[in-house]
Amino acid sequence: MNRVRSAFNGMIKSERYSRFTLQPARDGERHIEVKLSDEASEPEDPSGGSPSFRPAPPRKSRTTVCYLALGTLLIFVIGYLLGYLGHRETQVQQVICGKETETDAPLAVTPTAAATPVAPVPDAQMDWEDVTQLLAQKLTRQAFHETLRDFDLPRRSAGSAEDNQLASRIFDQFKEVEMDPWTDIHYVQLQTPDRERPNRVEFGSHVFEPTGYLAYSETGRVHGKLVYGNYGRQEDLDVLQRKKVELRECVLLLRAGDISFAEQVDNAATKGAAAVLIYPDTTDYVANTALYGHVHLGSGDPYTPGFPSFNHTQFPPTKSSGLPKIPAQTITANMALALLKNIEGPEPDASSGFQGNLLSVSYRLGGSENITVEVNNVLVNKEIHNVFGVIKGFTDPDRYVVLGAQRDTWETGYAKATVGTSILMELAKAVHEMVENDGFRPRRSLVFASWSAGEYGSVGATEWLEGYMSSIDKHVISYISLDGAVMGRGSFMASASPLLYSLLENTMKGVKSPLGSGTVYDMGGRSNWEAETLRPMSMDDPAYPFLAFSGIPSISFHFISPNTESYTYYGTNLDTMEHLDYQTNHHTGDMAAVAAQFAGQMALRLVHDHLLHLDVSRYSGIITNGVFRVYGSINKHLKSGQLKGVNPNWLNRARGSFNRAARSINTDILNTDVNDKEACRILNDRIMSVEHTLLSPYVSPVETPFRHLLLGRGAHTLASIAEITDMEQLRTQLALATWNLQGCANAMVGNIWDIDEQI
Repeated sequence: MNRVRSAFNGMIKSERYSRFTLQPARDGERHIEVKLSDEASEPEDPSGGSPSFRPAPPRKSRTTVCYLALGTLLIFVIGYLLGYLGHRETQVQQVICGKETETDAPLAVTPTAAATPVAPVPDAQMDWEDVTQLLAQKLTRQAFHETLRDFDLPRRSAGSAEDNQLASRIFDQFKEVEMDPWTDIHYVQLQTPDRERPNRVEFGSHVFEPTGYLAYSETGRVHGKLVYGNYGRQEDLDVLQRKKVELRECVLLLRAGDISFAEQVDNAATKGAAAVLIYPDTTDYVANTALYGHVHLGSGDPYTPGFPSFNHTQFPPTKSSGLPKIPAQTITANMALALLKNIEGPEPDASSGFQGNLLSVSYRLGGSENITVEVNNVLVNKEIHNVFGVIKGFTDPDRYVVLGAQRDTWETGYAKATVGTSILMELAKAVHEMVENDGFRPRRSLVFASWSAGEYGSVGATEWLEGYMSSIDKHVISYISLDGAVMGRGSFMASASPLLYSLLENTMKGVKSPLGSGTVYDMGGRSNWEAETLRPMSMDDPAYPFLAFSGIPSISFHFISPNTESYTYYGTNLDTMEHLDYQTNHHTGDMAAVAAQFAGQMALRLVHDHLLHLDVSRYSGIITNGVFRVYGSINKHLKSGQLKGVNPNWLNRARGSFNRAARSINTDILNTDVNDKEACRILNDRIMSVEHTLLSPYVSPVETPFRHLLLGRGAHTLASIAEITDMEQLRTQLALATWNLQGCANAMVGNIWDIDEQI
C-alpha cells in the first residue's frame, strides 16, 4: 500500500503545464488555442516563439505504473460498494414503508447492476383491483344523500347571482382539498324573454302568453297557416309534402322529442316555414308544463362563433351560421290541444306515426287556419364562470382526463344539474383522499370542471374549448360528461367515441349493478351489449362539442328507467328531487353512487395504466361503412354518366392506410415495454392523435364547427358526401375527405419515414 501511495504522490507532484495563444479567426472572433505539451513536442524557436515553461517530466518505471493502476481500481471498487450498500438500504426502507415520496413523478425503485435477493420494484403503482375497491368504499349513498341535499338549490340561471355564488362555493371546496382551483371568466350573450313584452300566440279567439321559451330564436311577429308536423324530422315533413300540405310560409306545430329543438327549427326553415311552435305531447311528457330550451344549431356563444368570448368587446360583430332565421316558441300541452282541436285539414295515415296521446283530437295536418306567433326575446350580456380543480399526475401531469358537469338550470334542474354537480364533487373528494391517504399515484392528471350556461347549448364548455383550441387536443385524453347521469333505475345507455367502446364495455363489467346482482353489463344485455346500450351522440349532448368540435374522445352515460330513451322532466320546472326519486324508486342516492363509480372507474383507468385504454381498431368498421356508402354513390353517378374522371379507389386506399396504421398501433402496444416511460409516452401520443386528426382541416370552425369526418355535421362528412347530387361539389368533397382520412393514418404512424405511401 505504501508503494501505491508513493506512486500516487509522485503523480500529483509532477508538473505539467500548457501554453495557449489567442488566434485570430476568419469570422472576426478570437479563439483560445490550447496546446498540451508532452515529451514528443518540438522545442520552441528561441528566436521568436513563446518560451516553454514546462520542465521535463520525470520518467516512471513500469512497476510504478502498475501499482498506480491497481490503486486506482481498488479505490473505485471500494467507493462503488459503499454507494451500492447505501442505495440498497434506502430502497429496502421505501419498500417496507409502502408509501412514495411526494414528488412530481412516482418514485421508481430501479434494479442495480449487482445481484440482489430483493426483487426490483419498477413502479410502485397500486393494483387496479385495489383502486376500484378504494373508490367504491369512498362513494357511498350516505355521502350522496348529504351532497344532493346541499346542491338542491332554487333556480340558478346562467350568470345570475345564484349561479356565481354556487361557483364560488365549488371553488372553495376544491381549495379545501388542495386541488389548485382556478376560474375561467367569459362574457357571453344570452337570450331571455322580455318581461315587458311577453311572447304571444294568437289563434282565433285564443291568445296565449307562454312562460317557457327557446333561447336564440329569431324575433318578430309572423302570420301563417297552422300545420301539424309530428316531430319535425325530415321523414315527417316528407309525409306532409306527399299529402300536398303547403309548408312555405306556414306555422309548423311540432311535438317535442326524438330530435333537438334546434334541429326541428332548422328542418322547418329548410322547407320554407315561417315559424315553429313546439309542445310536450303526453306520449313523451307526463304533464302540462312549460318547456325551456335553445334553438342554436351549434354550441357556445353564437355571437362569437369559433373563438372564445373572454372579452366580447374586442371582436367584430358576427353570428353563428347555426342561428335560426325564423321565430320559434314553446307552448304547453293544453295550448296545443286548443290548436289541434281546430286545425282542420287531412288526417295522417295510421302508419305515419303522427298520432299522439292528447285526448279528443285526431291530429289533422292542417293548412287552412291562420295563426300568429310573436317572439320578443332580448339579448343580454352575462359574465359566466367556469370553475376547475386538478389532481395532478405523477408521471405525465400534462396529460389529463376532464370530468365535467353543468351547474346552471332554467328552473330547479335536479336531474340535469344537481346530480351531476354532486357526482363531480364527491368524485373529486374521493380521488383526493385516495392520493393523500391511500398511496394512489395516478400517472396522468384529472381535471374537474363545473360549467356555466350549459342550458344555452354548452356555452361555458365550448368557450373553454375555443379558448385553448390550438393545444387542448395534445393534452386532453378524454372528456366524461356527468350531466344526466341518473334519470331513473333499471336500464343503462351511453353515447361515446368509438375509441372508448372497449373501455366502456370493461367498465360495465367492473361496476356492480344497482339492481342488487350482477354488473351494469348484465343490465345492457350480454348477447349484444352495443345494440342495447349505445346510442348515436346527438348535437345537444354536452359531450358532443368535445368530440365533434375539438376532436377529444368523449362519453355521456345515463342510468334510466326501462323502456325509455329520455327523461320526461328535462327542460321543465318539474325536474325536481321528488320526480327523480319516483323514477329511481327512492334510490337516488344509491344511483348517484353507482354513477360516480362508473365515471370514476373510466377516468381512473385512463390515468392509471401505462398505455391509454383507447381502442383505435374500433373506428375501422365505421370508416369502412362510410367509405362503402360513398363508393356506391360515386359508382352510381359514374354509370349514369353524370360523373366522369373520378376514381373512388383513392378514398378506399386511404381507408386501407387507416386500417394498417391501426394494426400497427395494436402491434406496438403488444411489443412495448410498459416500464419504458418514453416509449409509452410516444405510443400514447400516437393513440391520442386519432380523434383530433379525424377533424377536417379544410372547413372553418366558424362556419362548420362540428368538423369530425365521421361524427360531425356538414358537407365534409362521409355521410353527407354519399348524398351529394352536385357533381362539382362531390369532386371537391371527395378529394378533401380522402386526404383528411389519409392525414389521420399518417399521424397514427408517428415517424415520418414510416408513413404509408400506398395512396
